[in-house]
Amino acid sequence: METKTASNILPERQAKPKWLKVKLPTGKKYTELRGLVDKYNLNTICASGSCPNMGECWGEGTATFMILGNICTRSCGFCGVKTGRPETVDWDEPEKVARSIKIMGIKHAVLTSVDRDDLKDMGSIMWSETVKAVRRMNPETTMETLIPDFQGITKHIDRIIDVAPEVVSHNIETVRRLTREVRIQAKYDKSLEVLNYLKNSGQRRTKSGIMLGLGEKPEEVIQTLEDLRENQVDVVTIGQYLQPSKKHLPVKQFITPDQFHEYETIGKELGFRHVESSALVRSSYKAQKHIN
Repeated sequence: METKTASNILPERQAKPKWLKVKLPTGKKYTELRGLVDKYNLNTICASGSCPNMGECWGEGTATFMILGNICTRSCGFCGVKTGRPETVDWDEPEKVARSIKIMGIKHAVLTSVDRDDLKDMGSIMWSETVKAVRRMNPETTMETLIPDFQGITKHIDRIIDVAPEVVSHNIETVRRLTREVRIQAKYDKSLEVLNYLKNSGQRRTKSGIMLGLGEKPEEVIQTLEDLRENQVDVVTIGQYLQPSKKHLPVKQFITPDQFHEYETIGKELGFRHVESSALVRSSYKAQKHIN
């Protein structure tokens, strides 16, 4: 399979193209949820990360929550989350997240976390307890868990499988060649192994995500899609990388809508159940669709 060569290499300080400009979120449902988030001081990644799809997702009853604090033990070159020594685990967090989901009336919750390589269980027990708390308080709410790699240690991954979220996601993030630069403490093959282990252990729906614009070549993107499919991944998201700050990796390309559409076509030809591919796609975009 072939695709167009990415020739739109960025000069310095180039403005974002028009397809990356979004309107401020509006609508009755968004306004209602925004009011609840502010009133009860609820912590959603949607709001704290200024996600461009927040209005659309909230309107559909989907929101993303981060557990295990906001300081990560890893220092990925693309990620805006702080790196350092994390705070003590808050064992009340599962109930807090479950209560937030109930207050907001969320139909489909996406749970994610920082990496907690400092913990013996790498945070997997908190993951399990949070899923169980959400189920107790919100029995009709479906869930996606966007998990770290847990260093590939299967007893930690098993805790996620045992609580059976509707979707388990782990992002490959970038192509093999760029992994060492983009995901400094992660390994491309380790991520594939985690995804494959999930499926082989009975997880019904698995998912992964890729960012574009870091200098990858089209053939490398296609190879990554092939690698994910060979490891039984059901759903893939493909979006544009945007630099969180001057300290992070620069954007090297703005991928055109036509190129994103071509990757979507290739993904469907490879047999993915769902492919979300456009500049503004983030890993939780249209997440409620991926449970089917």
